[in-house]
Amino acid sequence: MDYSSLLRIDKNHIWHPYAPAIDKKNNFLVKNAKGVYLYLHNKKKLIDGISSWWSVIHGYNHSILNAVIRNQLNKMAHVMFGGLTHRPAVELTKKLIRIVPKGLSHVFYSDSGSVAVEIAMKIAIQYWFAKGKNLKKKFIAIKNGYHGDTWHAMSICDTDTGMHQIFKSQLPQQLFSPCLSTEYEEDKMDKLLALLEKEYKSIAAFILEPVVQGAGGMKFYHPGYLKTIRKFCDDYNILLIADEIATGFGRTGKLFACEHAAIVPDIMCLGKTLTGGYLSFGATLCNQEIAETISNHKPNILLHGPTFTANPLACAVSKASIDLLLKSNWQKNINRIENHFKDSLSELKSHRNVKNIRMLGGIAVIEMKTEIDIATFQESLAKHNVWLRPFKNIIYTIPPYIISNKELNLLTDGICNSIYEVYGER
Repeated sequence: MDYSSLLRIDKNHIWHPYAPAIDKKNNFLVKNAKGVYLYLHNKKKLIDGISSWWSVIHGYNHSILNAVIRNQLNKMAHVMFGGLTHRPAVELTKKLIRIVPKGLSHVFYSDSGSVAVEIAMKIAIQYWFAKGKNLKKKFIAIKNGYHGDTWHAMSICDTDTGMHQIFKSQLPQQLFSPCLSTEYEEDKMDKLLALLEKEYKSIAAFILEPVVQGAGGMKFYHPGYLKTIRKFCDDYNILLIADEIATGFGRTGKLFACEHAAIVPDIMCLGKTLTGGYLSFGATLCNQEIAETISNHKPNILLHGPTFTANPLACAVSKASIDLLLKSNWQKNINRIENHFKDSLSELKSHRNVKNIRMLGGIAVIEMKTEIDIATFQESLAKHNVWLRPFKNIIYTIPPYIISNKELNLLTDGICNSIYEVYGER
């Protein structure tokens, strides 16, 4: 099938994420990918500056991860996990329990990060049911958060300012803490405390993205808030769920973002980077007390069981990806990327259309004063051989850890030049 035919079928019949089904513009057609580059059918190559939505930390087409997938494929691509187990799941679990915050001891595998969040919520409700506290069914989350697009995950996203507003009246009604800031503000925690004092008997868990809020606006907040929220959860008998789907495995400069405040959640969700970007996969971890409580009370089983639980291919490549990460000098790489962002993007602070620039670890965010014409901006980026996926008024980059200094220069030069082209000079 030729290039134009592929694009025609794509435009007429395929519904893309966060896009209209009837779309006038063409998507970029990727032929193959290697390292940090996407190679398009029109012979152009683009640096992938967002790691395929945070997931491809080792780059594309990695020889070691490819070999692991092929090796596992020759043994079995999949086997049901009800009543059966297999080496890749056991070895991955052993690895995860060793590296996550101490105390998280039981793992449930699922299809994606969003499903991992759904499972975390079900675990929390089932835990309190087993404890005889059936009123504890609500959740509290931070405003401007994002936890996925499945049904209950949407309910803990910000349904006032986020993308799920039209579903608000149909979703379970949850509670929200004030927006958090980069400076620790005591009055925000006073407001949260007042809310918890009023509602704690009905709250099953507090769910949050540690330190960095992702698709809700790419906002960063002070780690001190995590310490306070952990204490509040302990004081008011509320479970704490850390959604590390976007922040886990080094993105923020710590292996897990919870480490910025040295806290341990009761439940943790993982996804995205878990497989190195090879397969859709999620994991939900909890502590011993939660696992034992559910297991010792009828129905004594976790009432969830996806067909592809602990898929062997996903488990095998996840362990290999974690091994690659831990064997690499990943912290030095993240520091290198962060320092480059600070040096190369700071010039944009004086641009009349730039509201804010912020960096943390391997993440850089440029917040514009007005909403971005995404198609126009992406066309400009492509001219500079860069691929990004802005949203609303946010331009952000989170490149693969393997990106070279030369490629980093091309990436940030492309971002700056595109801003000047689309918005004009300072």
